Amino acid sequence: MTSDGAARPDQSSGVAHPATPYQKPSFKLLVGALGVVFGDIGTSPLYAIRECVNGPEGVRVSPENIFGVLSLVFWALAFVVSLKYLVFVVRADNRGEGGVLALLALVLPSDEPGRKRKRDVIAIFLGLSGAALLLGDGMITPAISVLSAVEGLEVVGGKLGGLVIPITCAILVLLFMVQRRGTALVGAFFGPAMLLWFGTLAVIGLPWILRRPDIFKALNPYYAVMFMQHGGMHAFLLLGAVVLCVTGGEALYADLGHFGASAIRRTWFAFVWPALLINYFGQGALLLAHPEQAAQPFYSLVSGWAVYPLIGIATVATVVASQALISGVFSLTRQAIHMGWAPRLNVKHTSATVEGQIYVPEMNALLMVACVALVFQFRTSAGLAAAYGIAVTGTMVITTLLFFLACRRVWHWPFVPSFALCFVFGVVDMAFLLANVRKIGEGGWVPIAIAAAAVAVMTTWRKGRGILEKHVEASTLPLPLFIEDVRLTNPHRVAGTAIFLSPVRRGTPNALLHHFKHNKVLHRRVIILSIASDDFPRVAPEDRVRSKDFGQGFIGVVAHFGFMESPDVGEILARLRDQGLVVNIETTSFFLGRESLVRDKGKSSFSRWRFLLFRFLSRNSSAPTDFFGLPPNRVIEVGTQLVM
Repeated sequence: MTSDGAARPDQSSGVAHPATPYQKPSFKLLVGALGVVFGDIGTSPLYAIRECVNGPEGVRVSPENIFGVLSLVFWALAFVVSLKYLVFVVRADNRGEGGVLALLALVLPSDEPGRKRKRDVIAIFLGLSGAALLLGDGMITPAISVLSAVEGLEVVGGKLGGLVIPITCAILVLLFMVQRRGTALVGAFFGPAMLLWFGTLAVIGLPWILRRPDIFKALNPYYAVMFMQHGGMHAFLLLGAVVLCVTGGEALYADLGHFGASAIRRTWFAFVWPALLINYFGQGALLLAHPEQAAQPFYSLVSGWAVYPLIGIATVATVVASQALISGVFSLTRQAIHMGWAPRLNVKHTSATVEGQIYVPEMNALLMVACVALVFQFRTSAGLAAAYGIAVTGTMVITTLLFFLACRRVWHWPFVPSFALCFVFGVVDMAFLLANVRKIGEGGWVPIAIAAAAVAVMTTWRKGRGILEKHVEASTLPLPLFIEDVRLTNPHRVAGTAIFLSPVRRGTPNALLHHFKHNKVLHRRVIILSIASDDFPRVAPEDRVRSKDFGQGFIGVVAHFGFMESPDVGEILARLRDQGLVVNIETTSFFLGRESLVRDKGKSSFSRWRFLLFRFLSRNSSAPTDFFGLPPNRVIEVGTQLVM
């Protein structure tokens, strides 16, 4: 049986659907985008400037250095987020959906299924690597965000400073434990919570700017150029800390399908970007006046009793940012499953009214263990910053390369302007990436290891399923021959309907052959159901199900689902009812095939470690009854042994 499947688009709040390109986004949509899209980039002020002046490559606090660093921060936000992502990359939507896997599906040719060109293999590798790095980002972001917020206790001093690690781990564990209950209720507060957070960023930064209005000199790119020119290699390596201010840029693109480009752009330019700049420049003004506050410039923007509510607001904001990344990993996992790059996992819908509220228990457990382990391993947000940079910059480079393919293949732009635009983007992305390379030994190896493991799993699963499907197709009896044999032998037919799920559209399912061979009977109506995974996000309701009557009580049904949708047998049967084919799911028998894998020691196309990994994934994939929404008491599994 096919392992492909998907789920409804994942969002972490119950916000309305995006406005059309000609419709002005509602205030509710704008606030919703504020809570879901900008959580990651919105919490960067907690640690970005601190790393620039206090990290391994930190510079001495002086007016020329502060102006140079802030100028780099401003132009990084302007170029990477405002120009690259919000002006250009969001245009590369796959029928309204964004994200690295949606972009990969967009640039791969759908009209040549039999050909696998070298550049397609490269595109697939890039897309999978980008998805894998985002998985690493999803593990690091909750750890560094919550840890950086709780580290505000160190500013207060006393015994509270020693509780940073326990409190951080407790918050993370609690966050992951509530995932199973869904985020609909909490999600309603995401937008207002981030509205308060960005307002707080501006309020605490503005007084320091008013004290030192000369900080606005940093808007002049001259200071960034002079800083890089005079700083040499040390200034170049500092880009590894500057890039922390643009973390979350990929989230703007990934959440495109839920909020739309218009809402995301309006929210960024009207509120988020100004609030971030006020806070960054406020921290710069603070450091000009008090260089001794370099250890915690963010929390030093306030003093006395105000530190405590600021820690509370920051913690809430980091939880929101973490929730958005967790939901993003769930969404990414679902897309990978449905596109055939990952085994079936339990995708649970946690809301009956809000589309996209999903929970993946296996990924939730993996993320929780990884986040807590990262906190104990690195112990400070400064230590995690090294790992964070590699994940962010690697994804930025991959998005640029795939965007170039979109320019050429989707929009058919001429080579010269496509290359020139992406070359400029690529130079900036590569500068940030190379500045982080030296951090591999300090923690940058973490996202690389996570990405390598994820790519190994995805490619192993894809290759293994491909081998099995070829084996099944080669040994499958053509359906017309089986039906003709049934007509000639006229076997005993029992009342009722049987549905056989099959990965082969025109062949006879092995489960059907084994059932008929051993039981010598057939149901009066036999439906052979194939679920097709399409390379676009959603399928129109009228195109969902196609059926064909082969005679002798045999009916072939093909159900199409996009990679942002969940295959649901109940919905399929409802569509069949609209076509005049009434099937009662409570009285229907469902027959599924389950393979037992054996490695061919003589001429196996799988190495031993890949075979063992594939068998492990196969054995631990979720049950088809859960994945396809089948009634468990109506399912019969027929096992077959397959040699790989």
